[in-house]
Amino acid sequence: MDNLAPTPAPSPDKDPATQRDVGAVIHAIRILQHLAGATGPLGVAAVARGTGISPSTCFNILRTLTRARFAAFRDSDKTYTLGLAVAELAAGLIGVSHAQLIRPELERLALNYDMLIVLWRVTEDGHIVLIDRAHSHTAVRVEMREGLRLPMLVGAVGRCVAAALDLPVDELRRRFAGLRWQSPPSFEAYLADVEESRRSGWSLDNSQLYRGLITIAALVPDQHGQPRFGLSGITIAGQHPPEVFPRLGEELRDVAAFTGKALFPRRGDMRNTE
Repeated sequence: MDNLAPTPAPSPDKDPATQRDVGAVIHAIRILQHLAGATGPLGVAAVARGTGISPSTCFNILRTLTRARFAAFRDSDKTYTLGLAVAELAAGLIGVSHAQLIRPELERLALNYDMLIVLWRVTEDGHIVLIDRAHSHTAVRVEMREGLRLPMLVGAVGRCVAAALDLPVDELRRRFAGLRWQSPPSFEAYLADVEESRRSGWSLDNSQLYRGLITIAALVPDQHGQPRFGLSGITIAGQHPPEVFPRLGEELRDVAAFTGKALFPRRGDMRNTE
């Protein structure tokens, strides 16, 4: 790691909470998601029940989506399914790697929080590997090279992995003994952090894996709840106010959860609400 120098704290202007969503667009997205999760065609009433949107609004949005071919109307039973335009959009994702799909979120978070945002891949041989990173365009920043390989239970990501694996305490203690930290926590402190990560969905490493660096992390799980990717924000200690870290942790958790559902959908989530 190099270029370890101060970065300014996030600007309030970049806080997503200050941005307002367009209601009609949100309704249209919710309707398309509901149609995608259904096991068969749905009528307007079923879509309204499943989305919580009024029947009249559902009807008008479905008619608009049908004209644009994002939905298809079956006149025989007055029901709707996804349309060909959805397939046309999805065709652009064929051949795109998971890292490429996640990258826009890395860039958004890096810009909003003015810190290095890193994507880790959790490997089958018990490691995490840095496969992508994004940073804001400030003059100085934390830097980490792609291909960096670490034991999967170390650092902030490691605490999240340990929480997801839910290993017996004796097994976790055995694996913890083999980890290398610059300022190692006690096993009891590490175990408490793992439990907190399981509760909150994110974790923090304060200058323990690397002295002077604070890391906040969350996991992208697959359809079986197993860790597949890690997302982490990395900054120099003292460069951001403490209240930034839980806010970033919660956003990383939410981004990771959404990413997991998008990349590794569970068949059991698809319900017939007709």
